[in-house]
Amino acid sequence: MPIYEYLCNSCKKRVSLLIRNIKNPPTPVCSRCGSRELTRLLSRFAVVKSEEARFESMADPSKFGDLDETDPKSVARWAKRMGKELGEDLGEGLDEMMEGGMEEGEAASEEFGAEE
Repeated sequence: MPIYEYLCNSCKKRVSLLIRNIKNPPTPVCSRCGSRELTRLLSRFAVVKSEEARFESMADPSKFGDLDETDPKSVARWAKRMGKELGEDLGEGLDEMMEGGMEEGEAASEEFGAEE
C-alpha cells in the first residue's frame, strides 16, 4: 500500500495519504482543511547501497577535500560524515565536540572517554 504526497491548493500544506487500493484510488482529501483540490507531488525515496558501494564512496578523494587533520573540528566533521555514510550513529559526544566542546590541542580520546 503506497503513501502518496499531495500539496493542498487551498491551505498550501503537504499531505501524505495512504492509498489502500491503487487500482481504484479514492479522491484525495486534505486532512487539514478538507479541500479536494490537491496536486500530487513526487516523493523522495531512499536508495539502499551495498556495504561495498558505501566503502567505495568513502574512498572517493573528493570526500577529503576539506579535511584538515590538524584541526579537531575538521576531523570531527569528517568522522560524522563517514559515520552517516556507514549508517552509524557516533553519539552525542561527537556533536558536542563539533559545537566547540573540544579546544585546540585536546585529544579526541579524552572527549570520548577512552583510556590513556
